[in-house]
Amino acid sequence: VTTDEIPDPQTLGIHCLVNGEMMQDSSTAQMVHGVAALIAFCSRAFTLEPGDIIATGTPSGVGWFRDPKRLLRDGDEVAVEIDRVGRLVNRCREERP
Repeated sequence: VTTDEIPDPQTLGIHCLVNGEMMQDSSTAQMVHGVAALIAFCSRAFTLEPGDIIATGTPSGVGWFRDPKRLLRDGDEVAVEIDRVGRLVNRCREERP
């Protein structure tokens, strides 16, 4: 994604779905540090390449703080997406000895 495609990165929706159920729904406008500041900080330590992902924390809606708690289980599908940027989908697998 290039800057001409997203002129204002502080207006993008951020979503997390577990098995298709919306668990977190927020915006880059709610982030503690702005997107540009995060990219600048990271690029001082290493070269960012196309396809790199910067983990920035999590908005409200974490399963641990729900009542009842909603923790990830073996087989759950977690989709994280940022509007106009993309979607990352992973399937959870329980680690077994």
